[in-house]
Amino acid sequence: MVTPAWEGYATQLANAEQEALCTVLKNIMETDAISMSETANVFVGRDTRPSSESLTKAVIDGVSCLGGHNYGLVTTPQLHYMVRCRNTHDCYGTATLQGYYEKLSKAFIELTKNALNRTDDQKRLLVDGANGIGALKLREMEAFLKYELQVALFNDGSSGKLNHLCGADYVKVHQRAPEGMHMGPGERCCSFDGDADRIIYYYNDTAGRFRLLDGDKIATLISMSLKELLTQAGLNIQVAVVQTAYANGSATRYLKDVMKVTVCCTKTGVKHLHHAAQDFDIGVYFEANGHGTVLFSKEAEKQIRQLVKHSNANDEKKRAAKLLASTIDLINQATGDAISDMLVIEALLAIRGMSIQGWDTLYTDLPNRQLRVKVADRQVIDTTDAERHVVMPAGLQDAIDTLVKKYKQARAFVRPSGTEDIVRVYAEADTQEGADGLAYEVSLAVYHLAGGTGEEPKPLK
Repeated sequence: MVTPAWEGYATQLANAEQEALCTVLKNIMETDAISMSETANVFVGRDTRPSSESLTKAVIDGVSCLGGHNYGLVTTPQLHYMVRCRNTHDCYGTATLQGYYEKLSKAFIELTKNALNRTDDQKRLLVDGANGIGALKLREMEAFLKYELQVALFNDGSSGKLNHLCGADYVKVHQRAPEGMHMGPGERCCSFDGDADRIIYYYNDTAGRFRLLDGDKIATLISMSLKELLTQAGLNIQVAVVQTAYANGSATRYLKDVMKVTVCCTKTGVKHLHHAAQDFDIGVYFEANGHGTVLFSKEAEKQIRQLVKHSNANDEKKRAAKLLASTIDLINQATGDAISDMLVIEALLAIRGMSIQGWDTLYTDLPNRQLRVKVADRQVIDTTDAERHVVMPAGLQDAIDTLVKKYKQARAFVRPSGTEDIVRVYAEADTQEGADGLAYEVSLAVYHLAGGTGEEPKPLK
């Protein structure tokens, strides 16, 4: 989540020789006019991986001369939350785990009070903790929720390995429940990733088929609910959804054509989505992998909270404003947060009286396929239009356009990996057979036009 301009500084520091480190730091401070007279705070937290303890000690040794705060075991989003609290002088919240739990649980309970006749079955949620830090922290939070959410926690870290046969990525890639979780028909289930900044939902339908609700579905539920509440409150506040090229075409069409929500596309990577979301009154962003959150501008939040206090507002407007205010308090605006996102989803489903099946049927995902092609040098691929259009090598985009025309409801794009010499291929079509065929043909074009190496791509079986 570092501002892109600072990534260059990180690279300089990482590559600096020991004797040159002070000089590099001094140059950075001069370039960005950083005052050393200001008090600095460094927040440190760690997860459950064996390496974390020694790495934490190394960090603390490095910053001890400046002053630091060691939170011990925390999720990545909890650490981001602490930093935001301190940087806003505690206006955002109290920079402690207790403060985090109290703020989120209070907002969740306030929201679920508006859900009528909620049964224990409707409060029950199966959670896969990926054998990571999120499982430990969710256990700590349960007491604050006062049985308004009844969590059945699996892969809690007591025995299994981090992300082994479990976690959000495993479930999404393999399209099946994590190890050790037994799902009844229609039961709501979700998985965190290892450091609890991503979440996906899923269930088995009555025919026993696995159904996944990824980041696109989460963004749709949240943006739809926010827009309806804003309409009820009579507030003229814009809701926008920020996506990447990987967002399913059905999700984009539903948001634009049915919900009439502003949709913008940005480059892959949460740092790009987060910064783009800051340009709107309310910016909702989720990658397909379930990493995302909602950002509220200062003006939007001000209007909502003023309406809550407005003595002349009618009951419907005030109720909607209160729900919006509690939603703001429940969302971790510092970064994507699996625990916070889970509570937001559970609260919105409860208020709407919506089952997970009803949520799933808002739209049907187009079949898609992702492939990888090894190349001699990934830098031969240059893209534009949020990575949806190839500029170089010459002829590749023309080849993709020609192939897409062969299939119904189709689209495809390619982009280079940021870390290795491979090109990622994404394809959509009206059938899985069509998506597979298009992905293969585009992969073949990449192989021949972008310097493919190794074995030529083969048709998918």
